[in-house]
Parts: sequence; structure tokens; C-alpha cells
Amino acid sequence: MDSSPHPVTVRKRGAVCLIVIDHPPVNAASHAVRSGVMQALLAAETDDTVSAIVIRCEGRTFVAGADIREFGQPPGDPTLPALCLRIEAASKPVVAAIHGTALGGGCEIALACHGRIADASARLGLPEVKLGLIPGAGGTQRLPRLIGVPAAVGMVATGRMMAAAEALDRGLIDAVATGDLTSDAVSFAEKLAGDTARASEGADAAMALPLRRTGDLPVPPFDAAAIATEIDVIERKARGQLSPGVGARCVLAAATMDLAAGLAHERGAFANLLASEQSAALRHVFFAERAASRVVALEGVAARPVNCVGVAGAGTMGAGIAVALAEAGYQVIVAERTQDAAEAGRSRIEGLHQRAAESGRISQQAAAARMAATIVGHDIAAFAPCDLVIEAVFDDLAVKQDLFAALSGIVRPDAVLATNTSYLDPNQIGAAASQPERVVGLHFFSPAHVMRLVEIVATGQTAPDVLATAFAVARRLNKLAVLAGCCDGFIGNRIFSSYRKQCEYMLEDGALPHEIDAAMEAFGLPMGPFAVFDLAGLDIAWARRKRLAATRNLAERYVRIADQLCELGRFGQKSGAGWYVYENGKRRVDAGVTTIIEAEAQRSGVQRRSIGADEIRTRIIAAMVNEGARILGEGMAQRASDIDLVFINGYGWPAWRGGPMFQADRMGLGTILEEVERMQARDGAGWEPAPLLVEMARSGRLFGG
Repeated sequence: MDSSPHPVTVRKRGAVCLIVIDHPPVNAASHAVRSGVMQALLAAETDDTVSAIVIRCEGRTFVAGADIREFGQPPGDPTLPALCLRIEAASKPVVAAIHGTALGGGCEIALACHGRIADASARLGLPEVKLGLIPGAGGTQRLPRLIGVPAAVGMVATGRMMAAAEALDRGLIDAVATGDLTSDAVSFAEKLAGDTARASEGADAAMALPLRRTGDLPVPPFDAAAIATEIDVIERKARGQLSPGVGARCVLAAATMDLAAGLAHERGAFANLLASEQSAALRHVFFAERAASRVVALEGVAARPVNCVGVAGAGTMGAGIAVALAEAGYQVIVAERTQDAAEAGRSRIEGLHQRAAESGRISQQAAAARMAATIVGHDIAAFAPCDLVIEAVFDDLAVKQDLFAALSGIVRPDAVLATNTSYLDPNQIGAAASQPERVVGLHFFSPAHVMRLVEIVATGQTAPDVLATAFAVARRLNKLAVLAGCCDGFIGNRIFSSYRKQCEYMLEDGALPHEIDAAMEAFGLPMGPFAVFDLAGLDIAWARRKRLAATRNLAERYVRIADQLCELGRFGQKSGAGWYVYENGKRRVDAGVTTIIEAEAQRSGVQRRSIGADEIRTRIIAAMVNEGARILGEGMAQRASDIDLVFINGYGWPAWRGGPMFQADRMGLGTILEEVERMQARDGAGWEPAPLLVEMARSGRLFGG
């Protein structure tokens, strides 16, 4: 299981024993690491020439967590909780020398040490909540003893990392290294050893500093009522995810239990969460993100260098892309069609940087520097020095083709051209360029400077190094890149179209918008589908339906309710009315919409009936999974887990549900197939079961393996 045959070695610095972990890439606390540290620790304790111990790591980081591959397997001795207890109980001072990140199990090892010294750039955290878990080796019990319950609740419930300066201020670490980290840690350990020796010899009490064991410290006083209120807020914001609230309550338990009882309480809660579907889902997401960037065809392919990036268009999408590029350190050149449009775009971009500064996310100096790195004008000739140009203009094929033809005569022959289209065919857009092989799709999600997802779309002619360049740029932007094939809507919008259709079918069949929204919000979505439609604007989907009307399959069921709302000028929040009515910033159900729905059902000859929340969710998931299986069968997505990532990061699907394809595995593909067959019988053409879904359901296979 461990790639390194000797992940733990021992060295000496005078009377200080250095226990060195070298287990690339992140020094995970695997069984071999735990065993090696335990053996070294026991040997150092019995060595009369050793007065103190320092635990440090090679490579780019301190221990950055447990080995997630071992989750669900029988734990090998020593377990991480046992190792932490043994470190804490050591008779000689043990100091953690922290660089990079000390996360999860790594942070718990540091908490169990008698002293902690960190590099100035180090960060510490307990991010187990992001895997549907809580710290399981004393993190919820030792952390509040050092930094207090309020701060510990915040760290455990959110998984946020704490920088070294703040960690020092709060008492999480004892010092920030001013020189070489190892040397400073050795000096600190020697001081602790001397203080401990004086204490054991009965030295003056003012001078004596006996070994400080974190688990023996009292929990600092706190406002219990305020913490109870905060935990209630945490659980509401979690929208059904269990681990944030469970972790917060375990931290609170540290104030009422001794260490042994608190550790037992924590371990029981950890075990329950580890066995839960939520944790399985979040671990699925963890591995899915690491798999998404692996494109077999790109192995060994070098990306083209990119330093200067052009953005064509400075509307909402273009401005967001420009901000994201500037944040990543690129030189950015933005061009609009007119001087007025350029000035409006400049204001839009500057406003986004300023809001980031006002929120405290960046400094005013950083905002000014990013704006200074962004040139905004109204002449596309300014794109001449760009290594990459991303178009974010109106989603019209002719407009984009004209732009790419013009760019071909402006930029260097090796410059990459990217289209941000949502639905148009990048093959047709790329055909207008002088070198179609340098064209790739970069489909950002709005707002582009906030949303993590980008679909990277390879055309039939995209060169491998161009595709590699797109992935490299996405990584530098700190985006999650998912490879998609050229098809209508790519991965996300293609499946979302089926999602939308089934939601609209259910209106005719008997459900109301607020009932469907309530069912999906109870499932964990931050907003139900109809609230999202209103937020995005009903006119956008209406324009697409009108564009595709001439080629629409007339045999498919078509619901006219959304069209009727648009004909009435009800475009959603921006017009004050859509599926709901908006007044004074508040949304309310509109009886007039119900009347339109009932009339349309009667016109279509549909007998409306009551539709419960379970049926709503099943129909939506089945519709999404059927289209997802069709996409996989056509090779438009590399793997089912990529589809899950698209919906988690682009459409608000709760990560703790694992994505629609993961959810289908849990529900059973036989159940999904039965629902799709009901859809076909009820809704007609367009709802035929995907061949891959039929094959998998009948063979007992799962999308997850």
C-alpha cells in the first residue's frame, strides 16, 4: 500500500532525536508511517542519550491527513488515536516542526505533541468535514483546549485552515520559525527538555515549566448559549449534511468530559459517520476530483506557454473570466465592440475586484494591482501579443465565427483560441479559424470568477497540446476542469435540459413549482429548480427553444407553460415575476401561475394528480441519469464521476449526495431503469432508456465500478 519502503527515519541533532517522515506526495499518515513513528518514539524514550524529540517531514508538507485509501479497512496497529495518545504520554518533550500544511490526522499528531513550531507559510486545519467525517484521533478534544470552544467549533465545522500567524495568536502553535525550521524546532525542544528537567528536580517554581500535555489542559470559559445558537446555525446551513453539526457538538462535549470520555465520544461519532452514505458520497467526490484531470491521451503532452490572455467581451461572463485570469497572475487584455461597451466593461471588472477587497478576501493593493494588469479597450487588434484568447461574446454562431476569422489574422499562429459557448458546436466555430486545431472549448460557469467548474471541450481537430494548455490554464485558475465532448449542451447543460423538461412535465401532471422546489431543497439543493430558472432568467431558455423550434422532434412531449410566462413578460427575478412573484426582495407563490398550469394541463388532456416529494426526486434523478448514461455511451464524458462533478460544482448538487450517477448506484440501476421505462410510456419520444443504462442495470454493474 505504501510507495516508500522506509517512510520514517531517525536522525540525531545532539541530544534531540529527529523522527523524519518521508512519504510522498503529502506524507499521509498511513499504517507504515504510524508504525514507523511509534517505533521511533518508543526507541527514543528508552535512549538515555536522547533528551527531546522533534517530528518533522521531508517534501513539500507536514503530514497532510490520513491515508484515505485505508478508510473502511480494518485499522492496523497502531491506530492514529493510539499514536496520538502515545505521543502525548511521552516522558520526553515531543515537538512538531510544521511546514506546508498540517491537516486532519497531521494536525491531530501536532496537537498531541508538547510543542508546535511552524514555518511562517504553514497552515493547520481539520478538514474531515469535507469527507463527511469529523476528526477521529482527538482533534475535537485537544483543539478546544488550546484555542477555545468558539474557534474550535468554527474550524471543525467548516474545515477551514488557519495560517501560522493566526495559529500563534490563538495558541494553536507555540512559535513561528524565524530561521531554519528544523534548527528552531530543535532549539525549542532543547528548551522544553531543560525546563522539564528543572521541574523534575524541584527547581524554583517561577522557572520550572513542566511538560504541557494538551489533553490535561482545561477548556477555556465560553458562552454556552452563544455556542448553542452557532451550532443551530451550522446545522441549518449544512442543509442535511451531518458532519458539520456532529463535529461542532463533539467540540462542545470537550467542555463537559475528561479527555478519555471525550475521545470515546468522538471515536463513536467518527465511526458512525464513516459508515454513512454521506461519507461514502464525499469520498467518492474526493477521488473523482483527482481522476478528472487524468486524460490518457494527454500523458506526456506539454502545454503551450501562456502568460498573456485576451478576453473578447466584457459582459457578465467576460468580466468574470477577466477577474479570474487577473487573480491567477495573468496579463489580461479585454476588448469590446465599442468605446461605450469597453468603459462599461472596465467598470464591471473594477467593481468585481473592489467587491473582493471590500469583503476582505483580498487587499486594496491586490485589487489595484490586478486592475493594473488588465487592459480594456475596443479594438481586437490589441489581442496580437496574446498566447490565448477566450471569446465571451453573444452566443450566436455567426458572431463567433466572424470573431474567430478576424482573430486568425491578428494573433500569432501558435496562439490558442477558446470559445466559451454554452450550446453551440465548437467544431463549427473553430472551422472559421485559419488553424482549427488550435481551437478548444472553455465553458465557464457564471459567475466565472466564483464558480469552480470549467468544461473543457475538445473539437474533432483540437491538437493535443492545445487541449493540454486548456487544462494547464484551468489549474492555474484553480478551477476544476472536466473534459467534455462536442454535443448540444456538452455534459452539464445537456443533462440539465432533461432535468428541466421533467420538472415542466410534472407541472402538467400535478405538481406546482413551489412543491418541486421544496422537494429538491429538502434533498439538499440550495435552491429548487424553478427558483433557479427565475434567477437565471426565463428568457434565456425561451430564446434557445425558439432557435431550436424548427428542428424539434414534434413527436416529443412539449409543455408550453414556460413559453406562456415569457409571452406575458415574466422573465424571472429581473422582471419581478416568473414562476414566482418578487416584491421587496422576497419571493412568493403566485396563484396566477397555478391557473396557467391547470389550464395548460386541461388543454393538453392531462389529468392532474398529487405528486409526492419522493416521486419528484426519483423522476428528476432518473431523467438525469438516463441522459448521463447516453452521454457516457456516446463518449461525451470520460467517466460517470465526471458527470457527478459537473453537477456538484456547476449546478449546486449537494456534494454529500455524491452526484446523480452516484445516487443512481445507491438507489439501484434497476429502479432507475424502471422509472425511465415509465417515462417512455408516459412522455413518449425522447425518453427511451439509454442503451448503456439498460446494459448496466441488467448486468448488475454500477457507474462507480
